[in-house]
Amino acid sequence: MKRYDYLRDPAAIYERSFALIAAEADLARFPQALQTLVIRLAHAAGDTTILGDLAWSQNAVTAGTQALAGGAPILVDSKMVAAGIIAGRLPAQNNIVCTLDDPRVAELARGLETTRSAAAVELWRPHLAGAVVAIGNAPTALFHLLEMIADGGPRPALVLGFPVGFVGAAEAKAALAEIGGIDFITLRGRRGGSALAAAAVNALVGDA
Repeated sequence: MKRYDYLRDPAAIYERSFALIAAEADLARFPQALQTLVIRLAHAAGDTTILGDLAWSQNAVTAGTQALAGGAPILVDSKMVAAGIIAGRLPAQNNIVCTLDDPRVAELARGLETTRSAAAVELWRPHLAGAVVAIGNAPTALFHLLEMIADGGPRPALVLGFPVGFVGAAEAKAALAEIGGIDFITLRGRRGGSALAAAAVNALVGDA
């Protein structure tokens, strides 16, 4: 059987990956508290150039880590985000909540005249106060969350906003950065995805 010359040891792969990220990215421009998360995002994307589009609130990492340590739930917009979170590392056996498959979602979407992803966010209301939100798929989910908050709805501890796409993603993330009064981490522009949202959660619990 043909054998290729490549790294096979998981620890060596991680070590080499993080060394390459450190060599390619100017990590010093990020606050010390954010650097683990920055490295994780670059690793998940396989691309250090995304880091130039990263935006965050000053207290984001502290807000997220304290919320998770206190048992806050993690609200996600897709099963792909949920699957990427390393549940065994969560500090308080935190619940990971994805309401997309709830049987009420289809009717909610029709009533609200929106997507199923946005309608599913309506079902976050009982869990939202003090939660960590990780959105890695649907711009409409992030937009609807911001609308709920603007209307006086419960405020999460932290929003990790990484929706991806050509329609609405850049605009939703810009709105998150501009709304004020919410701690957030986001990636400006069209790039994003479930892997990045999950990586951000994992970084908050020390997976580096």
